[in-house]
Amino acid sequence: MAERGEVKVITLGGKGSSLSSSSVYAVATGKAQLRNDSSALDRLLSEQNFATPLKPFQIPLPKILTPLEIRASLTLLLNKLLLHSNSANIRTLLPNLISKSLNSKFETWNFDSIDVTQEERLVIEKSSAHVYGVCSILDYESTALASLVDSVAALSCEAAKADVAVFGSMDTGDGFVDKEGTGVAGDMKMLLNGSKLVGKVQNEAFSKIPKINGRLREVVKSVHSVTRIALNSREEVYEGDAIPAVLGLAAALQKLGKSSLCRAKMNLDAVGNESLKTGLLSTFEKQCPNKDVLRNAYKLVLDSDFEEDTGKFVHEVNALLGTVWSIVSWEGITAFVALEGGELMSQKGVEEIGVNGRDVNLVKKNGEKKKKKAVLGKGTSVIVQLIKDRLQLKGGDSSGSLQALEKWVQDLLLFLDPKEPDFDELVQKVKEIVESNESRRLPKLPKGTRDFAKEQMAIRERAFSIITEVFKRHGATALDTPAFELRETLMGKYGEDSKLIYDLADQGGELCSLRYDLTVPFARYVAMNGITSFKRYQIAKVYRRDNPCKGRYREFYQCDFDIAGQYEEMGPDFEIVKILTELLDELDIGDYEVKLNHRKLLDGMLEICGVPAEKFRTICSSIDKLDKQSFEQVKKEMVEEKGLNVETADKIGTFVKERGQPKELLSKLKREGSKFLENTSSKHALDDLEILFDTLEKSRCIDKVVFDLSLARGLDYYTGVIFEAVFKGTTQVGSIAAGGRYDNLIGMFGTKQVPAVGVSLGIERVFTIMEQLQKDRNQTTRPTETQVLLSILGDKSKLSLAAELVSELWSAMVKAEYVVSTRFSKHIDRAKESRIPWMILVGDKELEKGIVKVKNLETTVEEEVPRSTFVEEIKRRLNL
Repeated sequence: MAERGEVKVITLGGKGSSLSSSSVYAVATGKAQLRNDSSALDRLLSEQNFATPLKPFQIPLPKILTPLEIRASLTLLLNKLLLHSNSANIRTLLPNLISKSLNSKFETWNFDSIDVTQEERLVIEKSSAHVYGVCSILDYESTALASLVDSVAALSCEAAKADVAVFGSMDTGDGFVDKEGTGVAGDMKMLLNGSKLVGKVQNEAFSKIPKINGRLREVVKSVHSVTRIALNSREEVYEGDAIPAVLGLAAALQKLGKSSLCRAKMNLDAVGNESLKTGLLSTFEKQCPNKDVLRNAYKLVLDSDFEEDTGKFVHEVNALLGTVWSIVSWEGITAFVALEGGELMSQKGVEEIGVNGRDVNLVKKNGEKKKKKAVLGKGTSVIVQLIKDRLQLKGGDSSGSLQALEKWVQDLLLFLDPKEPDFDELVQKVKEIVESNESRRLPKLPKGTRDFAKEQMAIRERAFSIITEVFKRHGATALDTPAFELRETLMGKYGEDSKLIYDLADQGGELCSLRYDLTVPFARYVAMNGITSFKRYQIAKVYRRDNPCKGRYREFYQCDFDIAGQYEEMGPDFEIVKILTELLDELDIGDYEVKLNHRKLLDGMLEICGVPAEKFRTICSSIDKLDKQSFEQVKKEMVEEKGLNVETADKIGTFVKERGQPKELLSKLKREGSKFLENTSSKHALDDLEILFDTLEKSRCIDKVVFDLSLARGLDYYTGVIFEAVFKGTTQVGSIAAGGRYDNLIGMFGTKQVPAVGVSLGIERVFTIMEQLQKDRNQTTRPTETQVLLSILGDKSKLSLAAELVSELWSAMVKAEYVVSTRFSKHIDRAKESRIPWMILVGDKELEKGIVKVKNLETTVEEEVPRSTFVEEIKRRLNL
């Protein structure tokens, strides 16, 4: 960047040189001078050696263009002429004339009629200079606007005490995010990081900042791409190529203008001093474009687009951009005055003004202490200081508040004007603020993962406790296996889902993958250790390279219970289904159903329908999608992708639509003449299910079970009973648990087959349900189990006393925390925040008397208790 006062020189036509929108803008605004490259001029024809006929020609610069737009268009045209310096019959006259005109005052050019060669005329006409010259202005100014709007909006968030929680929830982790909007939200979080001024005011003007500003970023990139090509292409450039990008920019600007204007008005309302507010409002209403002005500017854009006058169209978009620039500038001014106006006025000796509830750092009357300012964000505080430095640099008349205010407004409007000399420096400093904070920017989670706050962890721990208790009730022992296995252990066990396995980098010659579930590692463990009978449970994380969505993550917990070994027929299967119903009943999540089927019944059904045996597994995978897709969609997949004929697919359709009460549907399938009874595989399955349904009926849980022939469970290792639990409440989470019999899996890892059956609870989806139920019931969860808060009223010298007393409580197995502070409010706030039921207060008076005060925080009743027996008294009150 050139030093202030120094004019930058831009050379055009040199080897490998290119023209940028920022260079066009610098020339157009007089911030830079032009120089034609001498080698490029040498390749052109001189006037002395010229004999080609000339014809008068008017350069197509519409009268509607502003001086700035004309200068930008001429700069582009000059570059086009120099790009064609190797062409015949292009003279040095026209480039020299244009550069001379651009390097002089605005009023000196006159290209209404000029004699040109045929080749020069073609270059001029094909350049579309009057369109892409204006596009270069749009490119530069909209890029600068996109760099500043987030900072201005962040100031408004603080001025109006906006609720900014939405900025932390943009990336949903489902892989379908608004990339630019998420980037804006990240920048807003960085700018406001640490701010004590943001609050709870909810308004779309704040919640939609990421979406609106993100859209601006997106279309600005599109305009830049189109313009960059047009500026430097030697080929003919079509005017119409600019329309889609520029029209998108106009739409984004219109939405930004409406949103910014709304925030500016909210900032005005936030100014606490009436005289300051009145003065600012008066100036605002006179100078800031209102909603009607914005609407009319956008209408002119749409009208000119409809008229198919591209030159007028880009000009009107540029006018709209100027209108929006003015609105955004006024948003910045109103936010700054709401935040800092009172203090700056007071420093000028005008009057003491408190603004926006923000305490001003002034010496108050009667010798009271100075109040502390509420803290701005790390980014916004730097921006506010930039503005304050600007105002102090410019000075101003401090003879009255209104005069000072008017001076500020004019200075800040110039400060935010892209045509002003200081503007580039402002944009650069704002970029530095964002970029310098990259290392301090709040990090983001990988997609498909999430953190759990203390309230969520309380719910999780309660759920895990219930699940573990159910598992232990059925005689299981705990098992833990590594988070990753050899890749060969996992591959070939999950059918089409094998593509979701997370592979790890080669380490020491071993190819490993993160575990996909807990069942295959369990089978590997049983086979590796020669175990023939084992009841085990495991609660651990598994990993799937899936497409994240609500209730579906890439890292999540599974809670597994498995029974391996030779037992009475269908005994383990009955117990596993019973365990599943116990889990869901005791977790108290609401209504659910357990869909149940048999893999051999499916195989028999497919055989009856005429499906080749080698396609059983892949067709089962298609059938398993019937809970999410219609049969027509599944049929299309089976026919077009998996090669079934239509008749076979239709036969499958008649069977998979069967579902109902277990014993009733079983009876229907076993009627005389049923094709299922003629098939060995399906007959064996029906016999198994008859035993299972009888035991489930006796155990009083069959009312939760639905016999469903569409249930297929896509995993390849299932061999018998399969089931899946589905939540039937309003929270849509899909399957919450699943399992089945897998008699051949363990044998894949050893020489001996060990039959097994198991269930896996998708605890993450259960947590989603539990959290929603808690919200619906207006329930809150205590984040800690603290029973007593030891409150030591004193300074840090009392820490040793706190250590002594709280250690006595801990030794007595009392769940206790302590606070040492001279401010009693800090003790009460801590107790209320964690909803601690009891408080022990110890101050100097209590120490002198040899007592402590025991306070019931629910009833607010206090009692004095001897220091020597306070632990016993607390234990008695807690029934310990």
